[in-house]
Amino acid sequence: MSDKTTDKKTKSKAKATKTGASSKAKSSAKKVTHDFQAETKELLNIMINSLYTHREIFLRELISNSSDAIDKISFQALTKSEVLEDDPEFKIILAVDKEAKTFSITDNGIGMTYQEVIDNIGTIARSGSKSFLENIKKNQDDMDLIGKFGVGFYSAFMVSERVELYTRVAGTKQGTHWESEGDGTFTIEKFPVEKRGTHIILHLRKEAYEASEPEEDFSNQYTIQNLVKKYSDYIAYPIEMNFTREDPVKDKEGKAVEGKYETVIERKKLNSQTPIWERDKREITKDEYFQFYKHHFHDWNEYADVIHIKAEGNIEYTALLFIPTRPPSNLYEKTYKAGIHLYANHVFVMADCQELLPDHLRFVRGLVDSQDFSLNISREILQHTEQLKIIGKSLEKRVLKTLENLQKNHRKTYEEVWKEVGKAIKGGIYMSYKNKESLQDLVMFPSSYKENGYVTLKEYVKDMPEGQRYIYFAAGKDIDAIQRMPQMEIFRQENVEVFYFVDKVDEFMAQNLDEYDGKKLMSITRKDLDLDNLVEGELKETDIKDKEKKKEVKKEKEEKYKELFEAMKKVLGDKVSEVRLSERLTASPVCLVAGGTGSTFNMEQLLKGANQIAPKAAKIMELNEKHKIFGVLLDIYETDKDSPQLKKYSEMLYQQAILIEGYELENPVEFSKLLSEMMVAAYNK
Repeated sequence: MSDKTTDKKTKSKAKATKTGASSKAKSSAKKVTHDFQAETKELLNIMINSLYTHREIFLRELISNSSDAIDKISFQALTKSEVLEDDPEFKIILAVDKEAKTFSITDNGIGMTYQEVIDNIGTIARSGSKSFLENIKKNQDDMDLIGKFGVGFYSAFMVSERVELYTRVAGTKQGTHWESEGDGTFTIEKFPVEKRGTHIILHLRKEAYEASEPEEDFSNQYTIQNLVKKYSDYIAYPIEMNFTREDPVKDKEGKAVEGKYETVIERKKLNSQTPIWERDKREITKDEYFQFYKHHFHDWNEYADVIHIKAEGNIEYTALLFIPTRPPSNLYEKTYKAGIHLYANHVFVMADCQELLPDHLRFVRGLVDSQDFSLNISREILQHTEQLKIIGKSLEKRVLKTLENLQKNHRKTYEEVWKEVGKAIKGGIYMSYKNKESLQDLVMFPSSYKENGYVTLKEYVKDMPEGQRYIYFAAGKDIDAIQRMPQMEIFRQENVEVFYFVDKVDEFMAQNLDEYDGKKLMSITRKDLDLDNLVEGELKETDIKDKEKKKEVKKEKEEKYKELFEAMKKVLGDKVSEVRLSERLTASPVCLVAGGTGSTFNMEQLLKGANQIAPKAAKIMELNEKHKIFGVLLDIYETDKDSPQLKKYSEMLYQQAILIEGYELENPVEFSKLLSEMMVAAYNK
């Protein structure tokens, strides 16, 4: 580093007098220019263009630095009250000057000496060695520089072409003036500063005051107000700014004088200071929680429940989470941004931290605040995810416990929540088998016993007749479609409860949630339902004999119709794997059932609809012996085993079963032709 002396004057010194630097006295020491080391310009470029995602972050950084400076003098004043001089009311003052194209920030914090300015503001300069530059490039996540004044301070160059700083330590008479354009040099001089603290002037770049978007115009008082609300609302000290407006001039009678206006300047406090989550939850009203929820998450619907945690121990943090009754409409779309807001010591850090809660709880809204968070240089990403993992596990347990409590004690509210977020929770079971234990008791479905409400797995098993082996379910696009399924007939007849799976995820979820409390989940479209034993109560000797008799009769019928079924299978070819007698149909003539394993018809349809490779479900065609059409089939076959009519009837029944299952016909034209021929033949007969 080399030193130069200069007699340059700066136009900003007159401006500085308004907020603390005095113009009545001349500089008591010559201005000194310091050259940064060669790598510093590149380092500044990384700081400004790489580490920070949004330029607006500069305001958060400068306010945080001011807050830190006030913290320090506040602590010092505990033993040395004289450091407060005649300015004991801590505050941070912001100002915009549209005409001068500047933004300034002033605090009455601890201030800095001449040497401290070189040391602190020169952090980057003094550390600007080649090794430091290489480290910051390679190991950004391991650089724990937050809290060092220089890092946050240099974010000002994202929006400024030149930055000035005036500062003075309490109890001293001489202040310091620092200035730089971020081009490899900075100047520093001793300079009279009237008040304790630090005053920074940002001479804005053109794009920072002539921005195409209002929120990027940092010379706009309302832009600054909004950014303070977003990032620094809970800074412990008041952040104030003068607002200028034009009010109509009024006459003696209080009436506005047409065409005459006067400039009115009003000082406003921009931040609320005390976060609601830091208050004692016993003293917070439900309306206060709701107003906070509404304001921060833009949801005007009442939340279902609130979780307010203040954790102490190895990692201290405060969390405020809400279970919504109406999550965003895009909850199940790729555009939805899930995550919990993060604050580090009341300073907003991140909007959507997805590491805290698993994806199936993405509907939860809220925030976590901790002074233990270790941030990277830009304060935008946590350095070590281990802290998040520990906090996340704790929060997940609390959310699940809250949902369980809602289900148990506020069933109506829980069902309202479940209607909106149930697919996400069921998706958690589908995505990972390890989630089964923690989520299965939260799961609910409409059922044949409760079409307009929901039944849990626990409730289903509790109400099962003694001896029932399975938890039965039927999958379809909606409840009406399921109720029309011919496979439902035997369950209605026997009054056996069936879950209605109407969400696309349900049947896929059942692959991991394959059993509950020892009872296996079973689709009613599967091949082997053991329908003779839907319910196995305490059987009397006569009942046992009846069951054995039924098995003998079934075996005899299978043998009796074996040739008919083989002939029909031959006609249909590989469209079906088997034709057999049905035990589940009581009114319909035909249905299709899937094999004992593999995809069901519903799963195959869903995968096709999502343009994914869909393993074909094995199709077994079942016929109802009690339906008249079955007698027609027998007559045709017994009259002529090779009858064309048998082929037409076999094809027609198969196509009918396909339509019932919701499949598209392979050849609608051929089906229409076949139907017309059979209608004509029936009329002529």
